[in-house]
Amino acid sequence: MQKPAVGKFITVEGTEGVGKSTNIAIIKAALDQHGIDYIATREPGGTPFAEELRALLLANRDEFVDPTAELLAVFAARAQHINTVIKPALAQGQWVLSDRFTDATYAYQGCGRQLGTALIEQLERLVQKNLQPDLTVYLDVDVQVGLERAAQRGELDRFEQEDIAFFERVRAGYHARIESAPARYCVIDAGQSLEAVQGDVKKQLQQFIESQLR
Repeated sequence: MQKPAVGKFITVEGTEGVGKSTNIAIIKAALDQHGIDYIATREPGGTPFAEELRALLLANRDEFVDPTAELLAVFAARAQHINTVIKPALAQGQWVLSDRFTDATYAYQGCGRQLGTALIEQLERLVQKNLQPDLTVYLDVDVQVGLERAAQRGELDRFEQEDIAFFERVRAGYHARIESAPARYCVIDAGQSLEAVQGDVKKQLQQFIESQLR
């Protein structure tokens, strides 16, 4: 197995219905093809404690969930995830592939919930220190198209039931993140055919992997 001194951190982001699961499978195949030792994880989640917090965050409920309480729960799960899974794996030279990370917090809580960025930035510094992904694959699709796809999967969770205006803000939040640090992102048009999307993901991952293994 090819294992550098410090592993690389790849995240996959996007609004609802962009096809994250399908394309994460493509990324896994690319890593396997190169013999790269990696772990696949997700946020919120990735540890038993963090998965319990995930269940609380996604559960449909009659009670209004205060956006700041939601944000703190997200970062509580992230602290556990980073310190017990992500950092130890990277330190051992493993690569880490995560379904969502802090970009999602800026998009969903910062823009979707309209909390802004100041509090998120404080929590990011507290919880992550200097940890950032080496590559973020952002799958971009028209919000209405994505919601229609998500609806076909079955019962919607608490976030998926938000209105289209919420998800338009989320998408705008992702775009703002990309504009602020474009070198870290690989933007994929997820509105194309599945074959075209997967082809783009494979191409971009191949370029990234080759650049890291030289």
